[in-house]
Amino acid sequence: MASKSSSWADQWDPEPAYINPATSNKNSKFSDKFDKTKAAASTGVRKAKAGATAAIQWVKFKYHKTTTKH
Repeated sequence: MASKSSSWADQWDPEPAYINPATSNKNSKFSDKFDKTKAAASTGVRKAKAGATAAIQWVKFKYHKTTTKH
């Protein structure tokens, strides 16, 4: 007696054969927002790094200026 029901693998396949366009569209919107957020965060990190570098250079300059004796 052959059974016409789906196999276990067919029922629990992690990747469906059909992709819902509505779900796919949501994923692309998420990806776009994620890319924009990542770019903004990257820019912020670069600015913070540049500010910290400038601050350290300023402190080193001030320290060197006060410790130099002529």
